[in-house]
Amino acid sequence: MKALMKYATGPGNMEIRDIPEPTPGPGQVKIEVKEAGICGSDIHIYHSDIAIPLNPPVVTGHEFSGVVVENGEGSKRFKPGDRVVSETAFHYCGVCDFCREGFYNLCVERRTLGYWFNGVFTRYTVVPEARVHAIPEGVDFTSAAMTEPLACVVHAIYDLTRIVASDVVLVSGPGSVGLMAAQIAKAHGATVVVSGTDVDKDRLEMAKKLGADHTINVQKENLTEFLNGLTRGYGADVVLECSGSPFGTDAGLNAIKKRGWFTQIGLPGKKIEFDIEKVCYKELHFSGSLGSRNASWRKALELLGAGKVNVKPLVSDKLSILEWERAFKKFESKEGGKIFLLPVLE
Repeated sequence: MKALMKYATGPGNMEIRDIPEPTPGPGQVKIEVKEAGICGSDIHIYHSDIAIPLNPPVVTGHEFSGVVVENGEGSKRFKPGDRVVSETAFHYCGVCDFCREGFYNLCVERRTLGYWFNGVFTRYTVVPEARVHAIPEGVDFTSAAMTEPLACVVHAIYDLTRIVASDVVLVSGPGSVGLMAAQIAKAHGATVVVSGTDVDKDRLEMAKKLGADHTINVQKENLTEFLNGLTRGYGADVVLECSGSPFGTDAGLNAIKKRGWFTQIGLPGKKIEFDIEKVCYKELHFSGSLGSRNASWRKALELLGAGKVNVKPLVSDKLSILEWERAFKKFESKEGGKIFLLPVLE
């Protein structure tokens, strides 16, 4: 079967290769990939500027939906034909303090689908059955394939941030993660402001359609002044920084009120400079966010099943994995929205 592989460390070093179909081992299931999304971290893998452990040669990709086609020995919870998604933490120790407390995303032994174990930019993948979740009725494969980024947003907001009704929430960066974050903040009863740049014109329009109260192009308007005007000069109660850009982090620190909640969701992929004294002088609740955990997946699927978050409009392109280079370029240039890579059916 055709697969998009990171075949060696270093920038680039990705190509389509022919590999054998996998066979599920004990406690595993084999899943036929239906749809798979490109994540910003896939771009970081391509450029080799991500800190998450990588073990090439490895099939890349980790956001997907599919159908169970085969069970390994002892695998009984799911059967062939079941529509499913899977958590991306293929392995973690299960005994460290973080794992025991439900935060396996912080386990030092965590090894990830599409990084360390063969991922989903191919036709079939194999995962531990314990990581698999059923897709709720009424949720299509396209929406279900967005469960992984939605789970990351759920973790960032429900576990690491406090949003209450009437808060003013700034979502910095109107990519797919930002537009999911905006919808969850809106569901909390917040007034939501989504910020972007000239290149985000269409994405800012999408933010409005998905319920954002205000959108602002920071290259044309002053973000801090705009938020001060909404808040009697105090600033945003919450900042969800989803762009991963140094400018986005700095602008968010300027625009947030004292004792506000700032959560960094977007990954810059490199060291950045920001004024940490603003965190001190404003007594901010400042947190980073890494991935997701089991509870995040369950909540994300509940939100999708209940129609509380609409992710399907975020998808703009579906291309074959054979067109991965074109797809990666579109992603990096912010052309359109979420981009999917579909398996080659042979």
